[in-house]
Amino acid sequence: MALNPKIFKSYDIRGIYPDELDEETAFIAGQAYANLTGVKKVVIGRDMRIGSDKLGESFATGLIDQGVDVDDLGQVPIDAVYFATGYYKYDGGIMVTASHNPKEYNGFKMVIRDNGTEMVRGNQLYEFFRDKSFTSKEPKGEIKKRDIISDYLKHILSFVDIKEIKPFKIVVDAGNGMAGKIMPLLFKELPCELIPLNFTLDGNFPAHPSNPLLPESRVQIFKKVREEKADFGVIMDGDTDRLFFVDENGEFIQADTTLLVLAKYFLGKEPGAGIAYNVICSRSVREKVKEWGGRPLRAPVGFVNVAKAVKDGDGVMSGEVSAHYSFRDNYYSDSGFIAFLILLALISKEGRKLSEIVAGLNPYYRLDEINMKTEKMEEIIAAAREKFKDGEQDELDGLTVEYKDWWINIRPSNTEPLLRITIEANTKEIAEEKEKEVRKFLEKNL
Repeated sequence: MALNPKIFKSYDIRGIYPDELDEETAFIAGQAYANLTGVKKVVIGRDMRIGSDKLGESFATGLIDQGVDVDDLGQVPIDAVYFATGYYKYDGGIMVTASHNPKEYNGFKMVIRDNGTEMVRGNQLYEFFRDKSFTSKEPKGEIKKRDIISDYLKHILSFVDIKEIKPFKIVVDAGNGMAGKIMPLLFKELPCELIPLNFTLDGNFPAHPSNPLLPESRVQIFKKVREEKADFGVIMDGDTDRLFFVDENGEFIQADTTLLVLAKYFLGKEPGAGIAYNVICSRSVREKVKEWGGRPLRAPVGFVNVAKAVKDGDGVMSGEVSAHYSFRDNYYSDSGFIAFLILLALISKEGRKLSEIVAGLNPYYRLDEINMKTEKMEEIIAAAREKFKDGEQDELDGLTVEYKDWWINIRPSNTEPLLRITIEANTKEIAEEKEKEVRKFLEKNL
């Protein structure tokens, strides 16, 4: 079989099942991961997506074929794999998931243990094995099942003092993903009332798409929070690494605003700590972290990159516009559940409504990301470099240009053949004016 190189992404392996990613590819990927990393014992978990059981079994068979022992965690959220890898000191961990992608997709997220956990990139794996074939090794590895849920729950609950949490009423939309398995167990330990939405695990995602950033994914939770007069709501994606909050009025809270709430909590505990964020987060992240005595650590877009910035910069946590939040004390890995618990603790301590806590944290206006298909990414970025030469430029990720009252980032997507443009300004009027200017520029150069 000819392997499809496009499924081996910057961060992971991800493609349409079974047309682009099938069991044979999974077996070869398992062999390649074993040889690239040199692991001897790993854990593997899976979400509820279509094909996850078969793909996980095939990847594990590839590992066993190369002499690697595998502990199978069954259906778990993504951060349970990260936890198990770090806590039990496995050499590596694999999660079968396509995260927030449409139901047709599946894939693998792979880590090794190295001062926490560190991602194995899909394109890195492909470059390693593209010209190789692997012969079976003796002795073969073994596979056995392992239940880690009790230890995992203790770990995520250790980030807060449950006695200080107030009895809130909370709407949780699991989106038919893995939150439907974990949230009921978590709420058994909390003094809060759970109002569940879409807790049945179903890889067809019958309620709404798995991506909480899509407007159609938020309709139910907005309505339910208002109907129930809940204190706030939470919506998660399929493998639970993305989590967004909805305030008591049913209003969506941007993820980099949530990052600021979490950052304030950590800086209260560790003055001067480093907080990592990516280049498309609001300008307010850098400003507020400095104001609160922290060290802003700026990184390229992508969970892999911001998590690395935390580690390299001696930071305590990181966050992104896409709602990935990683924590030093979670083996430098992300966890939607830890972010949820910390926010719960902070709202309890503040004694104010969520809308009041976030009010004023971000005074700027950011437009939704502009995405453009083009084969001329480098040429457009070069032209933009010239057009915006009067601004302060850097190229940490694509091209960022800052002015006094607005800024722009133009960068190639890491996962799709798209050019992504982010614009933020001091006012809505300035943002819309600059958007027109930028669109005109892009059309001229396409």
